[in-house]
Parts: sequence; C-alpha cells; structure tokens
Amino acid sequence: MDLQLKDKTVVVTGASKGIGLAVVRAFAAEGARVVAAARTVGAGPGGLSDPDVVAVQADLTTPEGVCALAERAGDVDVLVNNLGGVLDASMRAGGFLDIDDETWLGTFQLNLFATVRVTRALLPGLLRRRGVVVNVSSIGARAAFKPIDYGTAKAALTNLTKGLAEEFGGQGLRALTVSPGPTRTRNWDDPDGYAGELARAAGVELDEFLAGVPGRMGITTGRLTEPEETAALVAFLASPVSGNLTGADYLADGGVIKTV
Repeated sequence: MDLQLKDKTVVVTGASKGIGLAVVRAFAAEGARVVAAARTVGAGPGGLSDPDVVAVQADLTTPEGVCALAERAGDVDVLVNNLGGVLDASMRAGGFLDIDDETWLGTFQLNLFATVRVTRALLPGLLRRRGVVVNVSSIGARAAFKPIDYGTAKAALTNLTKGLAEEFGGQGLRALTVSPGPTRTRNWDDPDGYAGELARAAGVELDEFLAGVPGRMGITTGRLTEPEETAALVAFLASPVSGNLTGADYLADGGVIKTV
C-alpha cells in the first residue's frame, strides 16, 4: 500500500532507539523527510544515518532543546511525539509512597510537558499544512500497572491528544494516540532496563522473567510486540490513507487490555 508520505516532512522525538527509531525507519522507507530528535544521535547499526533523516541532538525536556528542534524542522506535515519512559527512581520504587515530588515532576517533564512544548512550537506549521500529530502513550494510561507516576503521565498525554483533535480539527489538524504494550525494546531486553529491574525484584534471571511475561500480563498473542509493528501503525495513522481518523487511541499491545 502506498501511504502517500513521499516528500512529507516528519518530526519524530525520542528517535534514537526502540519504537522511535523504528518509526524513523518506517517514514524514511516511505520517502518522507524525517527530522529525528534525541539527546543522543550517534549513528548505530541502521540508526540515524539515512540520507533522508536529519538528526537533531536536543534535550526536549528543556525549552532550549525544543527551540533548537523547531528552528531546524520548520513547517512539518507530521509530528510523532515518541519521547518518554520510566525514570530509574520510579523503577526502584516499591509503590506510590516511595515516589517523591522530584520523581513525579521528572516523570511529567519527560512524558507530558516535553510533548506539550514540542507540539506548541510546531503547531502553527502543522496547521498551515493541515498536518497530523501522533502521540505515543502506553497501556499504562488505561490500567493500574506500576509505576503509578508513569501511567498517570501517559493518561494525561492521551487526554491531551483528544483535546488537540477537538480544538484544532476544524482547522485541518488530526491528532491520534498509539498506546503500546510490552514491546521488544531495550527496556525489555536490557538487564539494566525496566524488565531487568522487575526480574531482580522477582529474584529470577531476565530470560526467565521475559518468558513468563505473556502469561502474567495476559498477552493474547503470546509474545511481545516488535517495534516495527508499532511503527507501521504510526505511519498508517499519520498518512492520508487514514485521513478521517482523529481523536482516537489505538492499542498496540497484543491484546493485554481486555475491556471494550
């Protein structure tokens, strides 16, 4: 299927690894000009070295980093806000009472406020081009998974997306959310990542822990999602092919969320 993305300008945040890097590759493969923003933009194997990818090194949790990205990107057709993650302090927390104000603020800076700033900076150009915003949220926005600060921030992000769709839909903007479940990224494969922390807490090796994840989390398909699968969904939703879709949240979780 031709997604009609050739020569479109696409900004992807959190673009150097995992889902973000897969999204960059998906748009570049469709012939888009991709502006890939991350704090670290070194070209790893198959990384941000594609001739159709402009790598921008910027800390988007700061106003200065957002300004640098906006100046480099100019007017864009698609914004994919993928930046986010679980803070180390949140991973180590035993529960709600172990998460202090500083950690809550850091979680919201990374998972919500950075997206607010980037979207606000690029919105005038997006409106001129009748563009699309795709925010990468999480199934943690819909269910009470730990850590609580991360899920709460992602729930706010999902609500933000709906608000953008409603306020600016009449001006041609579309806004959608993609909510991944457990995905085979560094957070799950790296012993120092989120899954590694959970495995240590459970007193088992990471491989053993990962083997049991589908059963414990009720993943209907029996496996973790691959980043490329979520990236394909993002590219489809951002494309003119899905031109009348807006304001909705699309799960990419292998069936974890069971409610209608």
